[in-house]
Amino acid sequence: MLNPERLELVRLRHGLTKIGFANELGVDRKTLQRFEKGDYDLPTASVDKLLAFSGYPEEFFEDKTSLEYPNPNGVSFRSLRSLTASSRNSAMAAGALAFVLDDFITSEYSVPRSNLTTEVKSVSPAKAALSLRADWGIGLRPIGNFLNLLEQHGIRVFSLTEGTRHLDAYSLWRNDKPYIFLNTLKTAERSRFDAAHELGHLLLHRHTGSSHASAESEADTFASAFLMPKEDLLAEIPRVRSLHDIIHKKRRWGVSAAALAYTLHKMGRITDWHYRSYCISLAKNGRDKEPNPMERESSQIWEKVLTDLWKRGIPLARLASKLHIPERELNSLLFGIATKESAPESARVNPPLRAVK
Repeated sequence: MLNPERLELVRLRHGLTKIGFANELGVDRKTLQRFEKGDYDLPTASVDKLLAFSGYPEEFFEDKTSLEYPNPNGVSFRSLRSLTASSRNSAMAAGALAFVLDDFITSEYSVPRSNLTTEVKSVSPAKAALSLRADWGIGLRPIGNFLNLLEQHGIRVFSLTEGTRHLDAYSLWRNDKPYIFLNTLKTAERSRFDAAHELGHLLLHRHTGSSHASAESEADTFASAFLMPKEDLLAEIPRVRSLHDIIHKKRRWGVSAAALAYTLHKMGRITDWHYRSYCISLAKNGRDKEPNPMERESSQIWEKVLTDLWKRGIPLARLASKLHIPERELNSLLFGIATKESAPESARVNPPLRAVK
């Protein structure tokens, strides 16, 4: 008999209602309800339809192991108000798959442990950002690859390809492991700010939760201070003569022109009139286009893991088969680097990851 819990995950991943899911399986709602209760097994024709439209192997549905979902009470969603329940549920189901992958990788490799332990009680978000920079030995210098920085400090980072721009990112603690999920449909600059925003949630709201009214603004303040320290910002941009200055300088901190303009305006470096005119000019490009864009950051941890697995004779297809998870789902979680069918370029270099013996 198939595991009803695993069918539910596939339903959520596809954003289907229960009636829509029943239609895909070729059964009525009552038949699906009986199956969910364990009173009835699906007919062979329905199983064939399930495998065909979902792309999941039958072994996935036969596995009796319970799946662990992100705890909705501990998840920080950075999203617009128009985020639908189906998009949110699909992203949470992706989190359950990420846990399966992460548990396997943790069993095979010794990966960095989290050291996100900065004390932030009674400290403003901006001061918390500077304290974390000090703890991580960054000082006030610009951050290069922000994704790598998170990974180096034990934060699990996965990507989301949910097909919606209404879901920016989300983060959570799973036991003592911090996780961040990023929507790859955003520009590289906005995705980087989203990651810093979620880092703020992980640090500031681990024990209080992020559902209170000021949580989002606190995380935004943290992200701005962490990516753009005030002292460095004012030293590099003592005055703003035109929007061109902002577009040229923004790459130093890896932020969008809009984010840099907003921060400089709050610091008094841009007048209200100039700030409004800059915002109007930037809005003409749309949210999907960034002037003077930076390259999207890549994950060194996942590149090294996949390289080492390839050396051990475990390419992506075999890993997917081992975990009973479709290859496309792994790709959607690993920033697209898993789509390479041949050896990654870094396969020529021994990755500094230690396999667990």
